[in-house]
Amino acid sequence: MTNTHTHNSNSNSNKMTGSLSNKMALGKSIKMYLTIFVATTCIYMVLYQYHLSRQPLTANEVVKPPLYIITPTYRRPEQLAELTRLGYTLKHVLNLLWLVIEDANKTNPLVAHTLDRIGVPYEYLVAPMPEQYKHTKKAKPRGVSNRNRGLDYLRANASEGVLYFADDDNTYDVNIFEQMRYTKKVSMWPVGLVTKTGVSSPIIREGKLDGYYDGWIGGRKYPVDMAGFAVSVKFLHERPNAKMPFKPGYEEDGFLRSLAPLQNSEIELLADECRDILTWHTQTKKNPPAQPFNATRYANTNLAFIEKLLVRP
Repeated sequence: MTNTHTHNSNSNSNKMTGSLSNKMALGKSIKMYLTIFVATTCIYMVLYQYHLSRQPLTANEVVKPPLYIITPTYRRPEQLAELTRLGYTLKHVLNLLWLVIEDANKTNPLVAHTLDRIGVPYEYLVAPMPEQYKHTKKAKPRGVSNRNRGLDYLRANASEGVLYFADDDNTYDVNIFEQMRYTKKVSMWPVGLVTKTGVSSPIIREGKLDGYYDGWIGGRKYPVDMAGFAVSVKFLHERPNAKMPFKPGYEEDGFLRSLAPLQNSEIELLADECRDILTWHTQTKKNPPAQPFNATRYANTNLAFIEKLLVRP
């Protein structure tokens, strides 16, 4: 009886050992197959990415012509708010460089911080108004030195694309940026909320430019709003003397005249052939400078930080 029991114990032990060996072998096999599967997948993905990289760009992937948005600005209570509003509009536009040019002798860290936070590719430059115009009792040619500085930048740093003067107190539908970026020479479109007519627009008759509709013509050949036209950078290079005049009310007209020769038939009509409004001259309400800050009463509070963001008299 004892011999039989010993034999059965050995037999059971051998079975358990064999079963354990089989499980270990199975586990090794599974690990091996998983390793092979992962390695094969990785190799396939690398080869697939390489294959894609060798393929030509599809029509939807072609790099779009660059846009250069020239925005004159100056220190005032609304400045940071308006730059923020415009900046987050431009953030929806691809392949764009924002040229923010301030009427000042040096850059403002608050403006630079705002532009950094928005995240649109930008160049922050300064172009103070010439002294002879600062002290005149007549209307001042605001933004002219800024815009001419932008033109100088493009002549030195760009060879293609389209330029557009986008004031920071306007409102823009992003569709107009996509339309203007293919401008061959000069393109135009309507601008809402301008003068007593409520709109400034080219007049289109039978598909052709046939004059301008604006609340103030003033003897201008091109009675258009600053937000209503764009110009090809290549076309600008072909007009090395083109610039904006220091003449209030005639800045747009003077600049467009300096692009001569320019025929009406060469002006491209955007915004559904000027039947739609995609830009508005909204003009933010003017705010008075902030009241004086009581540094003693509000010391060691958050107001000490906010005070640095306010414009003083």
